[in-house]
Amino acid sequence: MRKSAVLTPVRRKLKSRESPSRVRRDLSEIRYPQSEILLGAHMSIGGGVHRAIERSRSIKCTAMQIFVKNNMQWFARPLLREEISAFLDHAQRGELRSAFAHANYLINLAATSPQFHANSLRALSEELVRADQLELPFLVLHPGAHLGAGEEAGLARIIDSITQVFAGLPKTKTRIALETTAGQGSCLGHRFEHLSHIIANVREPERLCVCLDTAHVFAAGYDLATEQSTKKMFADFDRAVGLDRLVALHLNDSKTARGSRVDRHEHIGKGRIGLDAFRFIMRDRRFRKIPKVLETPKGKELKEDIVNMRTLRRLAETKTR
Repeated sequence: MRKSAVLTPVRRKLKSRESPSRVRRDLSEIRYPQSEILLGAHMSIGGGVHRAIERSRSIKCTAMQIFVKNNMQWFARPLLREEISAFLDHAQRGELRSAFAHANYLINLAATSPQFHANSLRALSEELVRADQLELPFLVLHPGAHLGAGEEAGLARIIDSITQVFAGLPKTKTRIALETTAGQGSCLGHRFEHLSHIIANVREPERLCVCLDTAHVFAAGYDLATEQSTKKMFADFDRAVGLDRLVALHLNDSKTARGSRVDRHEHIGKGRIGLDAFRFIMRDRRFRKIPKVLETPKGKELKEDIVNMRTLRRLAETKTR
């Protein structure tokens, strides 16, 4: 199984006598089969990385995000050959249209402590290797927190750190997907311009892409109250970063208010964002090939994921207002 490719939705055959305007209107209102929606959730790797596949498919996910090791530990033993094979050769692996990784939360590429920074570089390098061994296309990463050094110094340290990590892994195919953040504390990445600056200044920008988190951008101050304001937010993202860099969407509602700079995820439609933003995302054709995953609270039986995905699928079928 190679790094998962996204299949192009099958469109109906158009009659030769149909006018171009009618064709364009029909294509803009295409209903995609539910099986083709790239939708899922972050899944536990407890019991082995291959178990995440089983958990995902047990609730009919077509997309999945995982950690490649314990997310609250700096380092882990290397993946065994059997563990890699169990993941790559799993009978249900092909049923997932998209699978990717998230880096552990300890990593801070803008860290001011020499030891903490060194640990961050080593941990990121090792997790990129593990993700590459599992043939995952990208590793989602929070850019870092400047810890009082200031935005300019923090961004410069992040740029130098990524450049250094890439230089040490010249053959690794897994890219880094910088994630938008809520801007809590001194975290960087809460403005699209932060991500744009990092991408523009690293030595190998082609190895970077972006993951957008709805709860994070909302808490950072971007307006997602309506479909129109959400459309504007993506237009701002496109101008600053480019939609061609967008490879994943974290679909999370927010427990906190817009501009709070506090990162607290809530179930879809139960938080401060509401449903309009998610309706827009689920129905916009530009995002059809982009995997959408939940990072909302849940128990071992994944019932909450089932409910949230049902809500999102329903929004995908609802005609846009």
